[in-house]
Amino acid sequence: MKRRSLTRGATLPIVLILATTILVTAGAWLQTSLVAARAGIATRERVQAFHAADSALIRCSQMLSLALPPMSQSLSDEPSRWRAKTSFEGPAAVAITPFAAWPYARRAPQCLIESWASASYLITARGFGAAADSEAWLQLRIDIVDGANTQHWRRVVARPF
Repeated sequence: MKRRSLTRGATLPIVLILATTILVTAGAWLQTSLVAARAGIATRERVQAFHAADSALIRCSQMLSLALPPMSQSLSDEPSRWRAKTSFEGPAAVAITPFAAWPYARRAPQCLIESWASASYLITARGFGAAADSEAWLQLRIDIVDGANTQHWRRVVARPF
């Protein structure tokens, strides 16, 4: 009878240790799932913004081939109006919106066409996702020599303003 009373209290600590282990493991899985879901949503937003900017870039380059704006830049200076917030926002904005709306985005994409050098143009496109901080910037330099177009694409990594 003495032996039974000594082993009686050993079950509770073992059960508590197992329950704690299960709870900690479940909490870690939940946290991992939340991080993965947030990363997936952020990736989807970036891709959405990228495709909006890419489509605006294509549309504006097609518009450029129809009506070329006048040349005004010097030979070596890169256009800088695309770095100014007023070029894209506000009453004095000169950026165009090539699409009336963009699905699942908070705003329609925009593009800005600037002349560069003697026969070059810089097109800057700005695309948006559904979240306020998802934005993508793409640029295309088009060189026109003897009626032939050469295109140089680049991605702007950070917002210029």
